[in-house]
Amino acid sequence: MKVIGLTGGIGMGKSTAAAAFRRARIPVFDADLAVHRMQGPGGRAVRAIAALFPDAVVGSGAKRHVDRGRLREEVLGRPDQLRRLEQVLHPMVRQEEYDFIARSRRAQAPAAVLDIPLLFETKAEELMDMVVVVSAPRAVQMHRVRLRRRMSDADIAAVIARQMPDRERRRRADIVIQTGLSRFHTQRALRRLIRTLRP
Repeated sequence: MKVIGLTGGIGMGKSTAAAAFRRARIPVFDADLAVHRMQGPGGRAVRAIAALFPDAVVGSGAKRHVDRGRLREEVLGRPDQLRRLEQVLHPMVRQEEYDFIARSRRAQAPAAVLDIPLLFETKAEELMDMVVVVSAPRAVQMHRVRLRRRMSDADIAAVIARQMPDRERRRRADIVIQTGLSRFHTQRALRRLIRTLRP
């Protein structure tokens, strides 16, 4: 079984690529979704985050959860605070990645995809047989994020600046999927890649 790492900056098209793998019945692990669950009601990261950022945790009992907007305010532009948060979340996510790969092997899947925005930053490429990077021009990236999220251009630029530069991701990739040309072009490139994963 091949383990595929899928990554790219915010608004670069990871969701489109992940959907193509799922349609091809290739299991996909969504690191962002895993983090959402950990921070949701009853999530395993809630207590640890409350200890670090008490104002970012709301509710009580089984409904206690992380307010992601408040948490973003706590860490945006504060690298030391962001590092503290990552020291809580990254080991938890890594364990879920190991569990996902093991389940996919037991299911005899031809490949398993790990959709990880911070793949290189967390050294997750060490788990992969192949790394696929999705990429688009900066203007397309900004436009997509504006459509999807309630964030100012300054906040979007701050998030992009905190991430690994797109050119560096592309340099380190085994395969680059360009998502800024057209949907047809992107889907054709993804189908071509998926065909190579079949036994």
